[in-house]
Formats: sequence, structure tokens, C-alpha cells
Amino acid sequence: MTALSPHLRQATPVVAVRGEGVHLYGEDGRRYLDFTAGIGVTSTGHCHPKVVAAAQEQVGTLVHGQYTTVMHQPLRQLVEKLGEVLPAGLDSLFFTNSGSEAVESALRLARQATGRPNVIVCHGGFHGRTVAAASMTTSGTRFRSGFSPLMSGVVVTPFPSAYRYGWDEETATRFALRELDYTLQTISSPADTAAIIVEPVLGEGGYVPATRAFMEGLRERADRHGFLLILDEVQTGVGRTGRFWGHDHFGVTPDILVTAKGLASGFPLSGIAASEELMAKAWPGSQGGTYGANAVACAAAVATLDVVRDERLVENAEAMGKRLRHGLEAVADRTPGIGDVRGLGLMLATEFVTEDGSPDPETAARVQRAAIDEGLLLLLCGAWNQVVRMIPALVIDETAVDEGLQAWATAVEAGTSGASPR
Repeated sequence: MTALSPHLRQATPVVAVRGEGVHLYGEDGRRYLDFTAGIGVTSTGHCHPKVVAAAQEQVGTLVHGQYTTVMHQPLRQLVEKLGEVLPAGLDSLFFTNSGSEAVESALRLARQATGRPNVIVCHGGFHGRTVAAASMTTSGTRFRSGFSPLMSGVVVTPFPSAYRYGWDEETATRFALRELDYTLQTISSPADTAAIIVEPVLGEGGYVPATRAFMEGLRERADRHGFLLILDEVQTGVGRTGRFWGHDHFGVTPDILVTAKGLASGFPLSGIAASEELMAKAWPGSQGGTYGANAVACAAAVATLDVVRDERLVENAEAMGKRLRHGLEAVADRTPGIGDVRGLGLMLATEFVTEDGSPDPETAARVQRAAIDEGLLLLLCGAWNQVVRMIPALVIDETAVDEGLQAWATAVEAGTSGASPR
């Protein structure tokens, strides 16, 4: 009898048979409030009618038009739509399937364009599971162990994780930039550095936002030394943080932007954006792929961008994110085992710690399991899986936020008291 790999363990026991908006329905008929959104993928909610209609229509006309063989209309439309929301100057696009592939495409472009071998990554970053992407990932050893040797040319520099260091944000930012300068002086000289890649908010690393001064410092150093700034917006893009792009919070523009997850509301699609001048420096044959820019995925992405605009989902993410964060902070205020609440927009997290401030993954896991009993689906992250994250669809409303907070409060009480879930 065949079966899934035993390492594909589900974070919840739910067998989903239907999704609608911010809810999933199990085969037992129970409705669950989904604060996972497929790890931030179903940006417009499960089965948004306009996205479904666009995909259904496309399935009936052209499922696959391989984009280095023929052109198709959904791809043309998607390029035009993204042009309306991309930073000025990022006017050339390349599409692929997953975040990992897009990250590797960005790395390949950076190395080919600069002729330099090294890439600097930030400690705590997650960029994917393929060899190059895993080599750039430092959010947890589980993503990079057991298949060495990894890709060479990766250098790690600190991220301004104020809570982890026990400092204020200004101190953490000064430290991170000072250490980056030291790295450039001692490990990877600017002449050897093709790019620095960073998430505007660490994802698997614990939902830690960058700071404006840090991002401005990266931009300044990239310009001064002639290397590229790559922003991994796989999870933070398409409205997730209450701005269309996560970097919009910090007033910087990348040389290469990586996008995926929420771009197509659940269909596999990712891509990179750069200036036409920079993209032209890619070597012939270095960009392509069988399934990239699939016609159905592109049609879904076009509909997704229309829904995000027409239903003002970026603004909703900001407003509902504030409401959700306020509720999370209220629970934290009365829970000694919660060390920090942080995030941007609808990308929020709660970190659990022991009495001495050490990571407490056991309590985080108990709370996550207790939340399932309350009908709330959540995920863990952080180096020790000590952080519970909330990433509901951008269509969430006040009623669902309040419902989620009520379930959260009950789950936290159960989990932090050591009580076993029902």
C-alpha cells in the first residue's frame, strides 16, 4: 500500500473538503476559522468567486501554453496588472512556480549581472528548500541539514531581532549594520559580493519585522559598494503586511523583488521583478521552465490583483491587523508565558517563553493544539517552533477577527495552564 512520506506531517488533524473565505470545512462537517491561509497563500480567501470564475473560464480555453514556446493572454494581462503595483523602475518580469525557484532565479540574475560570487543573507531568514535557497536559509537547521555540501558563497550577517537580543530596535539596528560592515571588511569584500537578500519581515524565523533604519542602511551600502539589494517578498507581498509590498513600510526600493504565495490565491505562481536593464544582464538560456506562468495560474493572479484592488484588501489588512494585534496584546498582558507580540498587518505572531526568557516550544505547541479544539487553525514558526503565527486571508472582517481572538484567548489559557486539549 502506498502512502505519503511520513515526514509530511499535517499541523492539524483536519481533512479539508471545502473552503470559503476565511473558513475551511472538515470531512466531519465542522467549520474551522483558518488563520493559516495555506501559509499565506489564499490572499483573497478560499475560493473567491471572481478567482474561481477566472480559473474555470481559463481551464476551458487553454490550460498550458508554455511561455518560451507561445505567448498567452493571461500572461500579458498579468504583466500589465503587476506594472500597476510594482515599484517604479522594476519593469521587467520573469515567472516560475514556487518561492524557492524565484529566489534561485534572483540569485542567478545577481551573480550573472555583477560577475561576483557571494551573497549575504540575514540570520533568521527563510528562502526555500531547494539547494541554493536552503543554503541561504538560516531560520532553522531542519531546512538545511542532511544534504551537505550546501552551495558555497553564502555569508550570514545579523538581522535586527530586538526581542531576541534583549535590546531596543535602535540598538539592534545599529548592531546589525555595524556587523554587516565588519562582514564586508572581513569575510566577503564588496568586490566579491553580488547581493544581499532579506525578507522585510522574517517568516519562518519568527515574524520579526525589519526596521526602517536597517533597510535604509542596506540600500545605502548596496549603492555604495555596487552590489544588489534583493527583497524576498514571497510571504510579505500582495497586501499581507497592510501595504502592497512589505518594503513599502521602510521607504526603500529593491533591485530585485521576489514574489509568490498570495499572488494567485492558491495557484502555483512566483516571479521576480527587476529593471529592464538589469534583467537584460541574465545570460541566454538562464531563464525558463516548463510550467512557469501557467495560463490558469496567470488568470487566477489577474483576478486576484483585481480583487485586492476593488475590495481594498490592502487597506483591510492594515485595519484588521490593528484590531487583531490589539487583541493579541491584551491576551499577552495577562499571560506571563508570552514574551512578545509582533508583526505587520495580517502577519502577526506571539512568542512563548519560559520563566527565564528561554524559548518555550512545548507551550506554543499546546496552545496551537488547543486552538484546533476551539475551531481555530494556526501554525508555528521560530527557530525552536516557539512562535505561534496568524496569517488569515486579507478578506477577514471584524466578526472573524473577534471570533479568532476569543478562540485564541481560550486556547492560551488552556495551553499555558498545562491542561491537555480536549
